[in-house]
Amino acid sequence: MDVKRHSEPEEASSALAGTRSRQTSARVSDDVLLDAARACVLAVGVRRTTLAEIARTAHVSRMTVYRRFPDVRSVLAALMTREFSGLLKQANHAGDEAVHLRDRLVRIAAAAVTALSADPLFRTLLDVDPELVLPYIVERLGATQNFAEQVLRHLLEAGHQDGSIRRADVVTQARSILLVVQSFAFSLRPATADVDEQALLAEFRHVLDASLRP
Repeated sequence: MDVKRHSEPEEASSALAGTRSRQTSARVSDDVLLDAARACVLAVGVRRTTLAEIARTAHVSRMTVYRRFPDVRSVLAALMTREFSGLLKQANHAGDEAVHLRDRLVRIAAAAVTALSADPLFRTLLDVDPELVLPYIVERLGATQNFAEQVLRHLLEAGHQDGSIRRADVVTQARSILLVVQSFAFSLRPATADVDEQALLAEFRHVLDASLRP
């Protein structure tokens, strides 16, 4: 009987602590955790970033992070998808003053190349952990690449309709443009070491425009 009397308050206290922990976790948005992960990657690189350090930077418990992301790989995948998809969405505004869909696609593609190559997270990955980017070049397409390809397909289909873009298989056209954009985004910095960046981007726009012209 004595054991029971002592254990009941302890169990109640434990349950209350668990409830408070869940409530605290629920109040922390994914963006807070991803912002912390971004700060860690920029400071020490991907390989030295840990869930414990992310939790410390976000000022939350490690369990709060574990409940959202089971490991570092999952939180970094979510971070890169948010970061790079967000940049591509912002690049979409570059086409607001386009005269037709081909012009819009070319403007957006050039803006995407510029935004990605200048992004601190993208540059850190290439400078500090380039081997983590390699699979998305030689093995498979990632979520951001798939998102970009969907945007390209939409623009190509609309361009076919308004007559400004040469008609061809949309899937093949989108994949071809994705490869060109990707190549420029990854290589723009070293490629402009001895070539003017604006001149190179102008040539990039010309290449895309010429390939899509009816």
